[in-house]
Amino acid sequence: MKIVLAYSGGLDTSVALRWLIDRYDAEVYAYCADIGQQESLDGIERKAKETGAVGVLVEDLRETFLTDYVWPALLANAAYDRQYLLAAPMSRPLICARMISYARSVGADAIAHGATGKGNDQVRFAGGAAALAPDLTLLTPLLEWDLTSRQDEIRYAADHGIPVDAVADKPYSVDTNIWGSSIECGVLDDIAAPPPEEIYLMTRDPDRTGVGSQEITVGFTAGVPTSVDGERMSPVALVERLNAVAGRHGVGRIDLLENRVVGFKTRGVYESPAGTVLHRAHRELESVVLDRDTLHTAETLGQRYGQLIYDGLWFSPLRTALDGFFAAAQEPVTGSVTLRLGHGRIDVVRRSTPNSLYDRHFASYESDDQFEHLAGAGFSYAFTMPMRIRGLARRRDQDTVGS
Repeated sequence: MKIVLAYSGGLDTSVALRWLIDRYDAEVYAYCADIGQQESLDGIERKAKETGAVGVLVEDLRETFLTDYVWPALLANAAYDRQYLLAAPMSRPLICARMISYARSVGADAIAHGATGKGNDQVRFAGGAAALAPDLTLLTPLLEWDLTSRQDEIRYAADHGIPVDAVADKPYSVDTNIWGSSIECGVLDDIAAPPPEEIYLMTRDPDRTGVGSQEITVGFTAGVPTSVDGERMSPVALVERLNAVAGRHGVGRIDLLENRVVGFKTRGVYESPAGTVLHRAHRELESVVLDRDTLHTAETLGQRYGQLIYDGLWFSPLRTALDGFFAAAQEPVTGSVTLRLGHGRIDVVRRSTPNSLYDRHFASYESDDQFEHLAGAGFSYAFTMPMRIRGLARRRDQDTVGS
């Protein structure tokens, strides 16, 4: 049997690699996607082979991740539970697709991942496998083995000589990529406990940044970020620049009690410095160029888009169809927004676009006001007619009862 495992080199997948070999007497191939993780991937191929992998593929997918997954979500302003910018959920369909491609190339019978039965990732990998490779067996080692806790996995790794970073007194589950970090478990399971500063990887303490405020200008073309401070940049360079600048000012932390796909609430602490800046700038530019109906409809559909990503339905027809709406709606979203960053805050300084729908001659209350005020009074009369008729009817009912 040949199995391709989505491999990060972390605790779960390191243990899973060795466990799959022993459990299925299989040849296990490790697939590792470089999506801009905070942890170094140096030596990951060697580590996988020392753990027993017969083959290892490491791919640099940072550019693909941003252009094909993050940017479409940004066009939709997609955020789960209105806050989470979905760094981990957006990476799963990409990892799944590339893992399946690797499985085809080596003639694998099965693919495997390191998600748990309580988490969301099992659904995301299952969704990708169902859409792209329903003929391959999908294995979930963490549901099959008798290791019931992270401490058990740490002991298993020690017994089998598998090097891992997790230790019993700091058992956080950490997932990072170029778009953000996700931290769970440990003391964070107590929702009354503040997150310890040591867990943060991408942002400084907003109260102890040691620097003053800083202005930064982000440019967009049809909704896609293309420049920082007037310098056109590749997606990877742009996000890395914003991560460094915003992270230095403590921007991008979220402590969220979220609603998991499997039905219960869980606490996650997230960082997305660049994402927080880009979402704020993008929304501000939209506010200038989109008409009211399009803007409000986009807000509703964007919430749905975020839920589709979170729920592991990236490959669904609905998500593809929504891309069509957002691509059309974003055509005029070209221009720049200047923001001031400081001590965890973002303030809007300037908005500039050739497609502005703002006209000061109508918005102003000065002498050059061009709005027809009498027309406005007539509009208000007609617009409130349903409430007026209802009010008159209520008054007649009250008079009838009184008589």
